[in-house]
Amino acid sequence: MDGKSPFIVLNNGVKMPALGLGVFQSSPEQTAQAVETAIAGGYRLIDTAAAYLNERQVGEGIRRSGIDRSEIFVTTKLWMTDYGYERALRACGVSLRKLGLDYLDLYLLHWPVPTDFEATVESYRAAEKLLSDGRTRAIGVSNFSEKHLENLRASAKVTPAVNQVELHPFFIQRELRAAHERLGIVTQAWSPIGGVHNRKRRTDPNAAASPLEHPLIVKLAAKYGKTPAQILLRWQIEHGLSAVPKSARPERIAENISIFDFVLSKEDIAAIDALDTGARTGMNPEIVDSKTFPVKIED
Repeated sequence: MDGKSPFIVLNNGVKMPALGLGVFQSSPEQTAQAVETAIAGGYRLIDTAAAYLNERQVGEGIRRSGIDRSEIFVTTKLWMTDYGYERALRACGVSLRKLGLDYLDLYLLHWPVPTDFEATVESYRAAEKLLSDGRTRAIGVSNFSEKHLENLRASAKVTPAVNQVELHPFFIQRELRAAHERLGIVTQAWSPIGGVHNRKRRTDPNAAASPLEHPLIVKLAAKYGKTPAQILLRWQIEHGLSAVPKSARPERIAENISIFDFVLSKEDIAAIDALDTGARTGMNPEIVDSKTFPVKIED
C-alpha cells in the first residue's frame, strides 16, 4: 500500500483519496513541479483554491504528469470576494479555465462569512447548481463550525460532502468531527501536521512550536521507524480523516505519502489525542470576512 492512498466514499458516492497534496503558499514557480512530482509519486488528490493564486500551475502540473484526468481528484475553492449566486457561478468558470479542466471533483466555499451569511448561502446555492450541471462531482465547505453548518443546511438541498478545517494533534476538533459523522460529512484537515501557524502564535516559549517537535511524536517516530510528519499523517488516517499536507520539496512530498505500510496502536493514537490544547492557530471563522485577507483574484 506504500505510495498510494486509500479512498474515502463521500455522501454522494464519489470516491476521494484520503491523502492529497495541498498547494497553499506554494508559489506559482514551485507549484507545477510539485504537482507533477506528487502525481508521479502516487498522489491522486490535489487541493488548491482561487485565493492560492496558483490554479494555472496546478493545471499545468496535472497535464505534465501524463496521468489521465479521470484519475486525478481536483479540489478548488470559491473566494469570499466572489460570494453571491451569479458571482459564484462566474468564479467557478474562471477557476476551471485557469486549471484547464472541464469539471472539478470537489468545489468548496473557502470560508463562512458570518456578517453576510446570506451571501454564503447564495454561494452554496450556486455550488448546488454547478453540481447538478456536472461542472463539479461534489460540493462542500471549508472552515465551517457546527453552527455554520446548521445554518447552511436550513436552506440547502445538498448536504456538504466535505468540510476542510484546521485539524492536528494540538487542535483535534472532537466535537466538530462528531457533528460531521452524524451528518455524513467528511472531515478534511488543512495544516494536518500543525506547522502552518503554531510557531508564530505560541504563547509559551518552552512549549513545542508544532506537533512535529513534541517529545511524544519524536518518540513515536523512533518507535515506528518513521518521521514525525509520517506519524502525524498516519494519526489522521487512523481517525478516518482526509488530509492535504503542503510541500514543494520532492523528498517531503514522497515522505508524506509513505504512510500506508504501518499502523499506530490504539494506545498511541489515544496518547496523540491527549496533546489537544483546544486552541486554533489559524483564523477564527466567526470573525472572517473578505477584508480579513487582502487577496485579489484576477481573471
